Amino acid sequence: MDENKIDIGKLIFQKLKEKDRTVVWLAKQAGYDNSNLGKILKNSRYINVDLLFRISAALEEDFFTCYSQKLKERKNW
Repeated sequence: MDENKIDIGKLIFQKLKEKDRTVVWLAKQAGYDNSNLGKILKNSRYINVDLLFRISAALEEDFFTCYSQKLKERKNW
């Protein structure tokens, strides 16, 4: 995997497991269709910013931090 890419779906699944929650629960909390959410998280490293915000709020985790850290790690920043 490219060192600048983050597999956000994998990170979200890890947090779901840690918190003993399901994709169905997350979809309901985020106001999203649960069949689509599971597919999005499994098949993509990319996610819509609004959905990521809703997932962050539902899981009480700041998933944006991993992107901010990547920016700070860049030599030109």
